[in-house]
Formats: sequence, C-alpha cells, structure tokens
Amino acid sequence: MLVRARRKERPLTVHHLNQLLLVCSLVLLVAVAAVRISSRSGLPSLLLYLGIGVAMGQDGIGDVHFDNAELTQVIGYAALVVILAEGGLGTKWKEVRPALPAAAVLSTIGVAVSVGVTAAGAHYLVGLDWRPALIIGAVVSSTDAAAVFSVLRKVPLPSRITGVLEAESGFNDAPVVILVVAFSTAGPVDDWYVLLGTIALELAIGAAIGIAVGWLGAYGLRHVALPASGLYPIAVMAIAVAAYAAGAMAHGSGFLAVYLASMVLGNARLPHWPATRGFAEGLGWLAQIGMFVLLGLLVTPHELLDDTWHAIVIGLVLTMVARPLEVVLSLVPFRMPWQEKALLSWAGLRGAVPIILATIPMVNGVEDSQRIFNIVFVLVVVYTLVQGPTLPWLAKLLRIGGSSEAADLGIESAPLERLRGHLLSVAIPEASRMHGVEVGELRLPQGAAVTLIVREGESFVPLPTTVLRRGDELLVVATDPVRDAAEKRLRAVGHGGKLASWLGTDGEKHQS
Repeated sequence: MLVRARRKERPLTVHHLNQLLLVCSLVLLVAVAAVRISSRSGLPSLLLYLGIGVAMGQDGIGDVHFDNAELTQVIGYAALVVILAEGGLGTKWKEVRPALPAAAVLSTIGVAVSVGVTAAGAHYLVGLDWRPALIIGAVVSSTDAAAVFSVLRKVPLPSRITGVLEAESGFNDAPVVILVVAFSTAGPVDDWYVLLGTIALELAIGAAIGIAVGWLGAYGLRHVALPASGLYPIAVMAIAVAAYAAGAMAHGSGFLAVYLASMVLGNARLPHWPATRGFAEGLGWLAQIGMFVLLGLLVTPHELLDDTWHAIVIGLVLTMVARPLEVVLSLVPFRMPWQEKALLSWAGLRGAVPIILATIPMVNGVEDSQRIFNIVFVLVVVYTLVQGPTLPWLAKLLRIGGSSEAADLGIESAPLERLRGHLLSVAIPEASRMHGVEVGELRLPQGAAVTLIVREGESFVPLPTTVLRRGDELLVVATDPVRDAAEKRLRAVGHGGKLASWLGTDGEKHQS
C-alpha cells in the first residue's frame, strides 16, 4: 500500500487501532445500506461495493493508493472460498440434481467455447496478442450466481433454471482458474490435450475430496453433540474450508471441493440448521463486501478510459456471441425450450471471480497485465449495469415465471442426547399449505408430537383440533428413530396441506 505523503514510520497504538475499527465499521454500515439500495433499484450489490472502494481509492475522496495485486489475490481467494461455501450450503439437492448434466457440460465444453470465441474477438477486433486475448477469454468465462440472484429475488424462476445457474456457477470456477493460471505462466502454453487432461484430473480430485470431506463432516456433526449450539455454524464453515485446503494440497480443484462439500453439508439436515445458514449468509455478505471494496481500491479510475471501448467491444462479443453459442451448443443433448435458453444466455452475469482472476497475470508479471485488469474491470461493471436490471424484464417477456409451489418450512433440529430425541422448531411461512390444517391432521408418526405453538407472541399447548395458521411456530418433540420420518411428514403437509396423504413426502403426486 502506498501513501501520498511519506511520513516517518510510527508504532501502531491503541488509538490507531480504534481509528481503524471506526473506519471499518463505517464502511460496513455504508455497505449494508447499499444492500437495501440495490434491492430496490435492481442493481447487483457488487457495483455499489466496487463504488465504495473506488471512492476510497486514488482519484476518490479517500485518496488511498493501493497497488498490491498479490495481497488482493490472496484475500480474493479466501473470500471466494467463503462465498462458494455459502452458495453450496444453500443449494438444494432436489433442485440441482436434474440440472447436473447440463451444468457439467456448460462448465466444461461451454467454457471452452466461450474462451475460444471471446479470445478470437479480443485478438481480431481489438488487436491484442493471443496470450492476453486468451487470458481475457478465460477470465470472463466464469459466471456468478450471486450477481444473478441479487436481481432476481422478486422474480422466482423454475427450479430447473435456478438449478442450472447455481450448479454452473459452482462448477465453472475450477476449470477457468486452471486455464487462467496456464495462460499466465511464463513460457509456451501447454498443448490443448495437456490442458484438458490437467483440468479433468484436478476436477476429479477436487470432486472426490469435496464429497468425502462433506460426508465425513455431516456424519460427525449428526453423531457428536457439541457443548453449545453456536459451535455448529463454526464447525460447518471449518469443514468447508478444510475441504478447499485438502483439495488444493492434493493438487486438485479446491474451489470444486469446497462447493461440493458445502452442498453435501447443506443437504444433510444438520442440527441447528437455520442458525448455521444465517451464519454462513452473514459471512458470505462480509466476504463480498471486503472483496469488492478491495478490488475497487486496486483500480485506478483515470487509467480505465483508454481501455473502455476495448472492454465494450469484447463484452459485446462475449454477451451477444460467445455466451449464446455456449448455451446453444452445450444444451443440444437436453430438451429445453428456446425461451429458457435465451434467459440462460442473458443470465451469464460476471461478478467477483473475473476481477479476482484478472490479478493472476498481474502477480505473474504477464505483459499488458494492467491493461487486462482494466478491460475486465470495465467489462464487468458495464455489462452488469446492462444485464442486471433487464433480467427481471426479460424473464417476464419470455413468460418464465416462478411456479406456484408452496414455500418450504424452516425446521431447526436441536439434539436431545440424554433423551435420545430431537426438538424440532417449525416455522410456517406465508405461502405454506400447512395453513388451515388441524394438529391432528398432521398425522405425525408414533413417537412425535406437537408440544407447543407460538402465535403472535403468545405460546400455548395445542389440542388435536387446533387449527394451524401462517406465522405460527411449532415445537415438535420426536424420538431419535422417527426424527427423519416426522420431518418428512411435516414438509409433506407444508407442500400438500390436507391432501398430503395423497401426495408424496416431497409434495408431489404419487405415480400409479
């Protein structure tokens, strides 16, 4: 970090620490307020966080000179691990499972198509040499689900589309990182078949380690009672980070490992799950805020003007040619309406990952690395401004709206080790079909019972004829053998209401 006025070095004191904490807290408060602004305006919050960093940096009101690309890359990688872990924990297996084949093809063959087309456009239209053109093509081929869903919160999509977007964003980081590192290494670039073999090997190692660590972690958390409920969220995040470290140390894809481990943990029905989910979301927001502010500090605004038109041209090739071609070619084996393909093509938002990856050539001393970073930065900002606010409009134009599925219940499980049972806390959301169902109609398995209902701040012991309402919170005690069956039954009633006996445990009609 560089400071404009050189002063004699002074030891760090408590006063300096207090000043630093004050500045950090103010930045966080402004960033939290930016979340509210972004939710109302439809703009992804990443732009507001980047704006905070740019305003604090040189050419801004803070006039802070920061040019440490290596530190930015390290912090960016750490933040990306947390973001991928949070994304994996929130991924529902039943939604992602049907989309896995399509997402896998998009993350491999689709990435190759995107890199080739974008690099060709950067070389022939902008005049970049092949190495920087390939680096840019690889860097901008990674999509960001956080940026997509930040502007689609109010436009629910069918599960098959959200599943593809979530899985693609979790999978395509790994091959893109490998490609960027390979193109940024000094000397000749490896032959294409060597790169393919390296990518396949690292993905296989990362996937195996991620699934293994996630399964072992889930098994341990479900069979070992921790002394405090607040330790469960910390343990879950520690397991996810351990998966990344193990995958990277084994020369595999640490990013794929942390995503898959988190997805396994997120679908394992762990104790105190809502608290764990909230903790992970908070860490994810903190990681995004810190990462984007730091990236905003790294950029020099007045140096971006020379590369603005080049970024716009490359972005046009990426958005209008490479991404649609990637989606069309990758989804040929899958039956998907053209409207959904069009939305997937436009939903390929670029977020934090491309800007972080653009620091790799800077750290490796690649020629024109600063120009590469500037082009990527402008491209991400400009096309997020264009695509972000128009995504909800496009979804409505294509008549791709959310389904009428009932909202899922929020169920938290607290293990009662001495009693060999569980205390389930069930929150009935507004869209749940459990509204209007009597307690006796829940038909919980023997060994489970509704012991308390909290309604409008008052609690009471229900009768079998007590009618459940939206906003109620239920306390259900279940013995260990019937815990899973009780939760499945509650979810079935939440989806199917009084018809749950005619529906499956997932709220879907039985096939004859």
